[in-house]
Amino acid sequence: MKLLTITLASYSIALSSLSFASMEDDPVLTKVMGEVEMRSTNGDNPRVWNIDAWVGQDLNKLWIKAEGERVGSNTEQSELQLLYSKAVAPFWDLQFGVKKDFNPKPSRNWGVIAAKGLAPYLFEIDASLFIGESGQSAVRLDAEYEYMLSQKLIISPEIEINIFGKDDELTGTGKGLSTVEAGLRLRYEITREFAPYIGINWEKKYGNTADFSATEGENIEDTQLVVGVRFWF
Repeated sequence: MKLLTITLASYSIALSSLSFASMEDDPVLTKVMGEVEMRSTNGDNPRVWNIDAWVGQDLNKLWIKAEGERVGSNTEQSELQLLYSKAVAPFWDLQFGVKKDFNPKPSRNWGVIAAKGLAPYLFEIDASLFIGESGQSAVRLDAEYEYMLSQKLIISPEIEINIFGKDDELTGTGKGLSTVEAGLRLRYEITREFAPYIGINWEKKYGNTADFSATEGENIEDTQLVVGVRFWF
């Protein structure tokens, strides 16, 4: 309840900021961007999505972030974040709000504090701190780099690291370094707004997370071929 109250208050402040900015001739803009892909591994073909949307002005925005993975008829991972984003420096935003993990079950609720921006050498960084129920905490670091081979052909390495503060055996996550996921994708921009790609993705579980997965008969490490599309509008 406290988390919900704080979040609603934050959104009220954000909306007030947006209204004030509009009086200063700062138009409200929107953007939707994301990736949808198919991965091939061990006879399965997981479908993975990562979609972001925002509405706001130069300095204040409201963000929605959704990502997940579905294998066959089962949704194995899915989460949704609702965030207020404030520009605090050139190319850097401070974000805070809430996150809900719908899968794996049971669902979990988190408060979020994040920094998102462009680091030196043009690395795109998204670093998040999650504060959950019953003293749970987690840190996620996403980093991506884009190198233009031509005006339309772009190669993009990326990495995601997840760390948890406590064991949560019910969801299969363990204390300390939990998972590392790295990928390399080569995309062709038919237009700036639509770009199919191919690539390779590698995942590995560590520590107690690996132990929980091994107990359930799940893979600890996996390498996947990837076909997908990146879009924005």
